[in-house]
Order: sequence, then structure tokens, then C-alpha cells
Amino acid sequence: MKNTKTFTLTAMFLAILILLSAVPFLGFIPIGPINATTMHIPVIIASIVLGPKIGAFLGGVFGIISMIRSTIILSPLSFIFSPFIPVIGTDQGSWKAIIVAMVPRILIGIVPYFVFIGLKKLTKNKPSSQPVSLFIAGFLGSATNTILVMNLIYFLFKDSYGQSIGVSGAAIYTGILTVIFTSGVVEAIVAAVATVGVASVLLRLVKRNATQKL
Repeated sequence: MKNTKTFTLTAMFLAILILLSAVPFLGFIPIGPINATTMHIPVIIASIVLGPKIGAFLGGVFGIISMIRSTIILSPLSFIFSPFIPVIGTDQGSWKAIIVAMVPRILIGIVPYFVFIGLKKLTKNKPSSQPVSLFIAGFLGSATNTILVMNLIYFLFKDSYGQSIGVSGAAIYTGILTVIFTSGVVEAIVAAVATVGVASVLLRLVKRNATQKL
């Protein structure tokens, strides 16, 4: 029963990821040269409800979808997420794009679980503290994605990224910080609110099913 329930929920989250990626302006929302995203939300919720292994798997799916999308739908920053798109100033792509596309997304599926579990222990698992724990876990899960993606862009594609946004020198990292503290914060708040609303319901259902089985 537990395996069936886990499989069903995993399939549901996977379907949501595919839907978000397929519908224009739903999973990836263009904002200037970058895309804001809602793709991380189901990964965060799955991490908390189903655990870090399934969360990491779904995060990996998010990363693969991101690479495929960046390869098919070209944008000024496609080379950052797809190893098949030539880096600005060169005639070939870079394997480093796989790191940017995959590592932060996999960690989205791991960080929220351990944050939530840690906060549960810290608050002695009081029911009244669960919404706050879910909010923080959702916020930090989203922030993990934004902070890692933007900093990996800086360290791995600094000059090419600077050319794509028309800046150089210290202004490049200023641009990185601007993205983190504008769209990144908005994404994190949206993810946190969604996590509280959805994960709380799913956790209650999972707990109820486990109790009924006993």
C-alpha cells in the first residue's frame, strides 16, 4: 500500500512538472534575459511529503526539462542551461551547462526535506508550528535553486553572461544579486505559500492513511 501510494504521488508530481513545462508562461515565465519559474514548487512539496530520494529524482527531471527547453526554445541565456548551444564568443557548447541545469535542481528535492525535519525536531513536532516549518522549508528550497543557479552562472559563465546582459566587471555580480533579491525572493515567497497550502494537506492525508492501516 505504501509503495502504491508513493508511486501514485510521484506520478502525480511528475505529471505536474510536464504540464508546467508544456504550457507557455506557466512553468517558465520570461523576465528580461532570464526565466522565472514555478517548476521548483512540486519538487519542494514532493521532497517534504515523499522524502529526499524522490525529491532529488523529480529535481533531476526538472533539470533535464530545463536542458531540453533551453536547447529547443532559444534565448540569450540558452547556452547556460544547454550543453548543445554555443557559448557566446565560441562555436560550441559547454559541459558546464549540465552542472548549472542539474545540481541546483536536484538539491531543491533534498534541502526542503531536511529543513522541515530539522524544524520539526526543533519545535518538538508541535502541530501549531507546522505551517511555519513548511513556509521556511519552501522558502529555502526555492532560494537554494536561485542562489546556486545564479552563482554557478557567475563562476562558470561570468564573461559570457556579462556579454549577454551588456555589463562587465563588478557590474556582472551586481546583476546576479539583482536577480536573487528581486525575482528570486518573489519565487521563494510564492513557493513557500504554495508549500504551506499543499504540503500540509498531503501530509495530513498520508498520516491519516497510515493511521487507518494500523
